[in-house]
Amino acid sequence: MDNAYLLSFLTQKNIPTITRKHHTYLTYYGLEQQYTYVLKEGVIKTSIILKDGREFNLAYLQGPDIISLLRDEVSSYTSAPFNVRIETEEASFFKIPRVEFWNYVNQDKRLQDYVKEYYRFKLGESLRQQQMMIMNGKTGAVCAFLCTLVKQFGKQQENGWLIDFPITNEDIAGFCGISTRNSVNRILHRLKEDGIIDLHGQRIFVLDLQYLQQYVQE
Repeated sequence: MDNAYLLSFLTQKNIPTITRKHHTYLTYYGLEQQYTYVLKEGVIKTSIILKDGREFNLAYLQGPDIISLLRDEVSSYTSAPFNVRIETEEASFFKIPRVEFWNYVNQDKRLQDYVKEYYRFKLGESLRQQQMMIMNGKTGAVCAFLCTLVKQFGKQQENGWLIDFPITNEDIAGFCGISTRNSVNRILHRLKEDGIIDLHGQRIFVLDLQYLQQYVQE
């Protein structure tokens, strides 16, 4: 997607920016929301609350990325589709009224193309996540998710890939549909014993990426 054009466009239009700190929330699932947010810098986590009260994590997003676009384009207010929590020390966002944003999109061919590609990309991500949940057991879901983390945050080292982003077992459980972090802890330690990964605090070092990739549905 043409993220550079999107950022340039919003900057030229003098769209105001806001900043939020680590582990604060930008939006809450289901609450009325007047604005479209574009993540400029930082990492956020999107999630929803299940009927039993558990949090189900959807994705980590890195700037630049559009937040909360998945609703109609004519209503001034709409319910937020998910929680948005800041995962880095801080994150900055362009903040633009929803109707104003869609007016810009309807008047600009490159923005229209961007939004179409955005929807295709998000649909593909959603389908891959559903496949990960349906076609794998708990261990397979964790392995597939580790592959996603390598793709997003991986730094290649001499003996493998460092996932250079702190993530808790509770968050991994939330992404993989696992009820407790203790189950994730057991899975990670089995992978460590088998020489697939190594653990350094909240950092995960992937020693055998090929093993993990067998659980990824392309």
